[in-house]
Amino acid sequence: MTDLLEPQLTFAFEARVEIAEPLRIGRGLQEELWFTPITGGVVTGPRLTGEVLPYGGDWSVTRGTETILDARYLLRADDGGVIDIHNRGVFQADPGIEQRLLAGERVDEREYYYRTFPQFQTDAPAHAWLTAKVFVGMARDEDRKVCIRFFELA
Repeated sequence: MTDLLEPQLTFAFEARVEIAEPLRIGRGLQEELWFTPITGGVVTGPRLTGEVLPYGGDWSVTRGTETILDARYLLRADDGGVIDIHNRGVFQADPGIEQRLLAGERVDEREYYYRTFPQFQTDAPAHAWLTAKVFVGMARDEDRKVCIRFFELA
């Protein structure tokens, strides 16, 4: 079994997502439900450029030091094509790291775990490749934005 295909990641684009203040919804003693509105942003990269539209948000559930993310929002490519993204993921950080992030301090992304697995929908022919591939996202907090680098899995 030495000749099995090894997974390879190819950088496709980065979304720099602007967000509003999170709203705590609450849920129970062991977890908290939050909603973070998405207010805009930019998309840059070798395979896609455009903007993050100011629609949608991230519903997240925090249990201890683990947060499960469930975001849904829209991208508009420079050619006008609209792309729906459903981006799920996991955020984990020690309490001290999380406090530094909440204070707006720049923290090296290697100090916390912030990964996503997006699914895309669009009928724009130029962007159909997004719907036919599997992607992973490497996210980080930067300047009060959520920055996600999207990689195609080969």
